Amino acid sequence: MSFQRMGSQDLDYSPCRYGASRVTFRGPRCDLSRPHALFFGGTSVYGKFLRDPLPDLVEQRSGLRCVNLGVVNAGVDLYLKDQALLDMTARARVTVLGDVSLQNMSNRFYSVHPRRNDRFLSATPLLRTIFRDVDFTPFHFTGHLLQRLHSLSPVRFADIQAELKETWRARMRTLISRISGPVILHRIAPRVAKGKSAEASIVRVDDLLTADAAMFAALRPLVVDVITTNPADAALARDAEGLVFSQLETSAAQSQFGAPVYEEAAADLAPILRRFAPLPHSVKTGPP
Repeated sequence: MSFQRMGSQDLDYSPCRYGASRVTFRGPRCDLSRPHALFFGGTSVYGKFLRDPLPDLVEQRSGLRCVNLGVVNAGVDLYLKDQALLDMTARARVTVLGDVSLQNMSNRFYSVHPRRNDRFLSATPLLRTIFRDVDFTPFHFTGHLLQRLHSLSPVRFADIQAELKETWRARMRTLISRISGPVILHRIAPRVAKGKSAEASIVRVDDLLTADAAMFAALRPLVVDVITTNPADAALARDAEGLVFSQLETSAAQSQFGAPVYEEAAADLAPILRRFAPLPHSVKTGPP
């Protein structure tokens, strides 16, 4: 495991905004007058702890300007409820829609913050009925809430799991329909747990609430393509190599893929993005 511990000031995310959107994105801010692709998605698109996030790596390989509109812990709601971001897709040559969280969206059981989707706001009467033994006051984040509910009753939690998966499917269809122009879906296949240590045997809610290959494949008729990055063992063996974080961020960094995995993801995405890149000026596209 290779970590690069530095002060957080050594990694500048250059926060910026676009148009009328109230969401803050990773910069530097891109010039949208040039041909470009938009990248929607969660932490894997934003590139937390990475010097070179996925959109930058794809741009280097494809020659097409790639605008990073990823947000840490973003759910589908963030994009569906931001008309300014949806309007931006009309000017883009293509929109790449990456992994967005299942748990970080409002549903029949609880509501989340419209922009900080990992923030738990309130439980619905339905959830309070199913989990009468729970005081929801102490919970501020969806991850903490769901981990607790699963530990109390995996059987009752299964209803929440099913609801989140079905809600994700429906909202992804709606989001794709509201994006102007072609859409490419991209996912990075999750790690496969190995070994039977006590730590490995603990069920993580994040693993239960991950959109799997079948869920993405079901959306294929609505998009240009569905690209899945299956990290090679060699890349996974290098674990969190290339991540930059402070001592206080160690726990969060350990849950992220390292730079080698994103290099593989960029190699998977670049060939199809090249199809949307402008032709070099030296290439003649018509009669003299």
